[in-house]
Amino acid sequence: MTYALIVGPFVVITVVVVLLTVRRPGFGRRMTASVIAGGILVALTAVFDNVMIAAGLFTYPDTLISGMRIGLAPIEDFAYPVCAAFLVPSVFTLLEPTRPLPGKARS
Repeated sequence: MTYALIVGPFVVITVVVVLLTVRRPGFGRRMTASVIAGGILVALTAVFDNVMIAAGLFTYPDTLISGMRIGLAPIEDFAYPVCAAFLVPSVFTLLEPTRPLPGKARS
């Protein structure tokens, strides 16, 4: 099994959950924050993955990756932080009540 096949379900789940939140308040603001967080996470992943691969802590067999790399890190490795940047806020949005609880005002 290739790393692209492993990451595929994470990407699909992320897209589905994000799409479920499109009609929730603050979608645009949430997506902007996710893009910023995703960019930061990709930068951190690029730095630390390259350091760990260069140090010999782990390797990726060439037959299991797409061949595209950012430095030494395969491109597939960057899907996880991007998915996290979009999935986590979307899950929290889905867990929020859609209507205020009785006796409580919505902020």
